[in-house]
Amino acid sequence: MAVFVCPMHPDIRLSEAGKCPKCGMALYPEDTRFALLRHMASNPVMLAIMFAGMFAVMAAAMMLMR
Repeated sequence: MAVFVCPMHPDIRLSEAGKCPKCGMALYPEDTRFALLRHMASNPVMLAIMFAGMFAVMAAAMMLMR
Protein backbone atom coordinates (compact mmCIF):
# COMPACT_ATOMS: atom_id res chain seq x y z
CA MET A 1 0.00 0.00 0.00
CA ALA A 2 1.48 3.33 -1.06
CA VAL A 3 1.66 6.25 1.37
CA PHE A 4 1.59 9.82 0.10
CA VAL A 5 3.14 12.69 2.06
CA CYS A 6 3.29 16.46 1.81
CA PRO A 7 6.78 17.88 1.14
CA MET A 8 6.13 20.68 3.66
CA HIS A 9 4.18 18.72 6.27
CA PRO A 10 5.65 15.23 6.78
CA ASP A 11 2.97 14.53 9.40
CA ILE A 12 0.36 14.48 6.59
CA ARG A 13 0.24 10.87 5.39
CA LEU A 14 -2.59 9.69 3.14
CA SER A 15 -3.23 6.43 1.32
CA GLU A 16 -4.06 8.15 -1.96
CA ALA A 17 -2.60 10.96 -4.05
CA GLY A 18 -4.17 14.37 -3.75
CA LYS A 19 -3.50 17.71 -2.08
CA CYS A 20 -2.29 18.50 1.42
CA PRO A 21 -5.20 19.64 3.62
CA LYS A 22 -2.93 22.19 5.35
CA CYS A 23 -1.22 23.94 2.41
CA GLY A 24 -2.74 22.55 -0.79
CA MET A 25 0.56 21.20 -2.19
CA ALA A 26 0.50 18.00 -4.21
CA LEU A 27 1.20 14.85 -2.21
CA TYR A 28 4.06 12.63 -3.36
CA PRO A 29 4.82 8.98 -2.69
CA GLU A 30 6.69 8.62 0.59
CA ASP A 31 9.91 7.45 -1.03
CA THR A 32 10.07 10.32 -3.56
CA ARG A 33 13.31 12.27 -3.33
CA PHE A 34 13.41 16.01 -3.72
CA ALA A 35 9.62 16.34 -3.71
CA LEU A 36 9.73 19.99 -2.63
CA LEU A 37 12.19 20.89 -5.38
CA ARG A 38 10.09 19.02 -7.94
CA HIS A 39 6.99 20.90 -6.78
CA MET A 40 8.74 24.27 -6.99
CA ALA A 41 10.16 23.50 -10.44
CA SER A 42 6.70 22.64 -11.75
CA ASN A 43 5.52 26.23 -11.19
CA PRO A 44 7.15 28.98 -13.32
CA VAL A 45 6.55 31.65 -10.66
CA MET A 46 8.30 29.55 -8.01
CA LEU A 47 11.16 28.90 -10.42
CA ALA A 48 11.59 32.64 -10.97
CA ILE A 49 11.55 33.24 -7.21
CA MET A 50 14.16 30.51 -6.69
CA PHE A 51 16.50 32.00 -9.30
CA ALA A 52 16.01 35.54 -8.00
CA GLY A 53 16.83 34.37 -4.48
CA MET A 54 19.93 32.52 -5.65
CA PHE A 55 21.07 35.57 -7.62
CA ALA A 56 20.55 37.84 -4.60
CA VAL A 57 22.58 35.55 -2.35
CA MET A 58 25.40 35.32 -4.89
CA ALA A 59 25.43 39.10 -5.42
CA ALA A 60 25.55 39.70 -1.66
CA ALA A 61 28.41 37.22 -1.27
CA MET A 62 30.36 38.90 -4.07
CA MET A 63 29.88 42.33 -2.51
CA LEU A 64 31.17 41.04 0.83
CA MET A 65 34.29 39.66 -0.83
CA ARG A 66 35.41 43.07 -2.10
